Amino acid sequence: MTRRNPSIYGRFRGGPDPLAQRVDAGAGIDEIGKSILGGKSVRDALRDVLRAGSQGRQGLSEMARQIRNQHRQLRESGQMNGLLDELRAMLDQALRAEHAALFPDPSDDARFAEAMLAALPNEVPGAMAELSEYQWRSPEAQQIFQDMQDRLRRDVIDQQFAGLSQSVQNLSDPRTQAAMAEMMGDLNQLLDAHREGTATEDDYREFVKKHEEFFPNAPKSLDEFIDELARQSAAMDRMLASMTPDQRAELAEAMQQALSDLGLQDEMSRLQDHLKALRPEFARRRGPALSGDASMGLPAATQALSEMADLESLMSQLGDADAMTDSAQVDLDALERALGRNARDDAAAMQQMQRDLEEQGFLVGDAQSLRLSPKAVRRIGQSALREVFEHINATTRGEHAVARTGASGEPTGAHRRWHFGDDEAIDVVRTVQNASRRRLGLIHKITGSTKPVGTSAATALLAPEDFEVTETETVTRAAVALLIDQSFSMVMNDTWSAAKTMALALQSLTATSYPLDSLQVIGFANLARTIEPMEIPNLEASEIQGTNLQHALMLAGRFLDKHPGSQSIVMVVTDGEPTAHLAADGGWWFDWPSSRETIELTIAQVDAMTKRKVAITWFRLGDDPKLARFLDDMARRNGGKVLATATDRLGDYVISDYVKSRKR
Repeated sequence: MTRRNPSIYGRFRGGPDPLAQRVDAGAGIDEIGKSILGGKSVRDALRDVLRAGSQGRQGLSEMARQIRNQHRQLRESGQMNGLLDELRAMLDQALRAEHAALFPDPSDDARFAEAMLAALPNEVPGAMAELSEYQWRSPEAQQIFQDMQDRLRRDVIDQQFAGLSQSVQNLSDPRTQAAMAEMMGDLNQLLDAHREGTATEDDYREFVKKHEEFFPNAPKSLDEFIDELARQSAAMDRMLASMTPDQRAELAEAMQQALSDLGLQDEMSRLQDHLKALRPEFARRRGPALSGDASMGLPAATQALSEMADLESLMSQLGDADAMTDSAQVDLDALERALGRNARDDAAAMQQMQRDLEEQGFLVGDAQSLRLSPKAVRRIGQSALREVFEHINATTRGEHAVARTGASGEPTGAHRRWHFGDDEAIDVVRTVQNASRRRLGLIHKITGSTKPVGTSAATALLAPEDFEVTETETVTRAAVALLIDQSFSMVMNDTWSAAKTMALALQSLTATSYPLDSLQVIGFANLARTIEPMEIPNLEASEIQGTNLQHALMLAGRFLDKHPGSQSIVMVVTDGEPTAHLAADGGWWFDWPSSRETIELTIAQVDAMTKRKVAITWFRLGDDPKLARFLDDMARRNGGKVLATATDRLGDYVISDYVKSRKR
C-alpha cells in the first residue's frame, strides 16, 4: 500500500498575508530620492514616504485620518450617565406599579408603605439600598426592581471584565457569586506574584483554565491580560473624572453597592491597586468625555472611553512630526484593534521598509541627522537616468564605442577577413586553419580523398583569402564639464529640481556606460565651485545674488587641462545672463543689469574654450530674450550650439547631447 505524502499546506490561521508582496527598500529610496531632488531634506523625504505610503501600502497619514474620524464618532456616540438614567426610569416604573397596587388597600400598612416610598432618597443608589428589604405588594414592581439590581451588577462587572456577565446565567445565584469571589481572589494572587517577579505564563494558563467559564476568549499572555484589564479600569476612572461631582458620587455609590451585594468590594479594590501599579501609564490617560445624545450603559461607555484612549495614543504617535520619521513608534496591536488587520500589515510593511533602508545601507545616521549613503546616491542616479531614457525611448543605452576601429583598441571578440591596408592584429590560429581547410578541399577535389598525400600536400600554403584579423574598437576618453546655474532664480522658476535630477542621471550614465570618462559638475551663483556626486541630491540653490559664469568656465578650463588627450565636452545649464564676475582682489562683483566688465570677462573665458577647440553646448531655460541673445552670440563666437529646453525635458536634452558627442 502506497503511503500518501502528508500535505505541506494547512488552514490559514491569521497573521500577515503570506502572499503579499514585500515592500522593496530600493523602490522606497527611489521615492525618497524624488522628494530630495525636489528640495526636501532626507528626514523630511522619509517622513513624506511614510505618510503617503509606498508600493500600494496605506500610509500613516491616511491611518491617522481614519483614527481621527473614529475618535470623533465615539465621542459623539452617547452620554456617560446612561446607566443612572436607565436605572432611574426603571425605578420610577417600579414605584408606579407599587403605588397602583397599594392604592385600593385601605389599611394602615398600605398608607405606611406609601409614606415610606414617598420618603425615598432622590439618588438611585440610596433608593435602591432602602428598597432592598422592602416587601413588595406588586409582583410587577418586584420584578422590575430585581431587574434593576441585576442590570447594575452586570454593568459593574462588565465595566472591569468586558463581557464576563454573558458567561454566567444568574449573578444573584450564591454559587455564581462564590465562583466569582474565588476567581477574583486567584487573580489578585496571580498579580501579587507578577509584581514580585515570580509569576510565569504557566501560572496564567492554569488560572485561565480553572476559570474558563469567565474567560472563554482570554488573551494569550499575562501581559496582554493585564493590559486589557488596565485599559478598562482607566476608562472607568476617566468616565468618573469627566462627570459632575453629583453624578460621580451617585455612580460611585451605585457601583460600591453592587460590589458589596456580590461580596467583591475588597477584591475589586485590590485589583484596582494592582492595575495602577502595573500599568501607571494607563491611569494617566485623560481626554474628552462622551457628548452624544444616546443613552449608554456602563460597559458601553467604558468600552467607548477605552477605545478613545487607544485612539488618542495612536493619534499622538501618528500625528507627531518626529514620530513620522520613526514608524517603529506606532503600536501595531492598538492599530489593529482600531483599523483592522490590513492597517497593521501596512504599518508593519512601512516599519520593515524603514529597517531595510538602514540595514541595506541606503540611509545612515540617526533620526536627527539622516543622510544618504553612496549606495543610495547611485541608486537615485540610476533611477533618474532610467526615467530620462524612458522619455527619449533610447535603445542604445550601453553603446559607447566609436565607429572607427584600429589596432590600438580593445578586442571585440569578433573576427573578419583581412583587407589591404588593415592595421588590426592578424589572428594566426584562424588564418592557418583557413589555409588547411582550403588545401584539404583542393586535394579532395583532385583525388577524391580527404587524406594528405606527401609532404607538399600536408603543407598549408597561405593565400591572401586565408588571412583573418581580430576586430577591435577604439575606446576614447572624455572629460565632461557640466556647469549648472545655482542662482536662486532656478528655484523661483521651478527648474532647480530638474537640474539636480539631470546631474545625477548624467553621473550615473558616465559611471556605468562610460567608466573611462571623467565628469566634473560645477555649480555657479555669485561664485562657482566644484560639486561632488554625493552632494548633488541635497544641493541647495544659492540665496546670494549673482550668476558668475566667468568663474564657472574658468574652473571648467582647469578641469579640462588636467585631462589632455581626452575628448573635451562642456555643457552649461542656465536661466539667466551673467551678472557676477571675479574681482581683482579675489572676491566677487555683482551688477544688475549685467555690467560691461562682467560680460567682457565672461566672453574671455568663452574665447579660452575656443582656443582649446572646445565647442560649448548651452541649455537655455526659460524665455528671457536678453539671455537668448547672449547665448546665441556666444554659440556663434565659440562654434557651439544653444538648445532651448523645457524644464521637464532638460534631462532628455543633456543626456542625448552627451551620448551623441561621445559617438562623434
